[in-house]
Amino acid sequence: MSILFSPSTIRSVTFRNRLWVSPMCMYSAVDGVVQEWHHTHLAQFASGGAGLVVAEATAVVPEGRISPRDAGLWNDEQRDAWAPVVQAIHDRGAQAGIQLAHAGRKASTWWPWAADRGSVPASDGGWTTAAPSAVAFEGFAEPVALDAAGIEEIVAAFTASARRAVDAGFDVIEIHGAHGYLLHQFLSPLSNLRTDEYGGTLENRARLLLRVVDAVRGEVGADVPLFVRISATDHAPGGFDAQEATSVATWAEEHGADLIDVSSGGLVAHQQISVFPGYQVELSETVRQGGRIPTTAVGLITAAAQAEQVLVEGRADAIFAGREWLRDPHFALRAAHELDAEVAWPPQYERARWR
Repeated sequence: MSILFSPSTIRSVTFRNRLWVSPMCMYSAVDGVVQEWHHTHLAQFASGGAGLVVAEATAVVPEGRISPRDAGLWNDEQRDAWAPVVQAIHDRGAQAGIQLAHAGRKASTWWPWAADRGSVPASDGGWTTAAPSAVAFEGFAEPVALDAAGIEEIVAAFTASARRAVDAGFDVIEIHGAHGYLLHQFLSPLSNLRTDEYGGTLENRARLLLRVVDAVRGEVGADVPLFVRISATDHAPGGFDAQEATSVATWAEEHGADLIDVSSGGLVAHQQISVFPGYQVELSETVRQGGRIPTTAVGLITAAAQAEQVLVEGRADAIFAGREWLRDPHFALRAAHELDAEVAWPPQYERARWR
């Protein structure tokens, strides 16, 4: 039997398989409100057989958006716009997740296909960014260092957004602690130069992430799976590394996280990263520690046999993919065919089923 197409259960949620859709920013929201694009974009993956569809990085405050076009969940209008998207995913047999995020010093930037690059000026709808320290991401505007009150507001914002996510029907909450965004900025000594209780030692640098995990777990209760995405290495000398990531993952699990979504990079500009098929799987394996901490692997996983082998070898508990789902929204149905796994097809697609 294929492990990739075996069901898995986390807390009260059962996933029909272990081939999941990674959160991918669409830069297509209006004032943080998702549009018809998001509905069609995310529902298609559920039709294509995904076990879990995780919506894009969704800002917990307006100032936490990567760009002015990012999705948000800081008000009830945004919650209500997400609800039919979640229902569409459920109607097609998949579970729905959302990644709650704050971009920190990498906020207020132009979307990828804009003519400009770098920080969006206030005259074009941009804003002043916040970070653990007043250290700019290369090419971006300098942020303001968060004070104690600002940190409290961040924790409260993640908590309130988590409540709205559950009320909108999401089955899984993921906290974004990776890719150089705010919680990762606190984790890395390259961006966190603080000398208070949130800086210096790894325990201090991890304090905000763990406070958010505590607060979100307390808000959503015991039934909701809680994931944490981390960058297990900064790919830069003196940065956050796999050993520190393993410690943070252990602590996150102790504070109520159920699974660590292991990625990498994003903290500094112009990183030299060696990219190849499955290039982050080793990091997932390291954090997983022989099964002590459930993890997912992500990063150029594009083939059924490749994904299956990662699970067979015990290097992860599930697979996240992004670009391959964009190329083929029916990736799971194709992968099941290639692995000779029996899965339920949408009845509307039955005529196209491989025999």
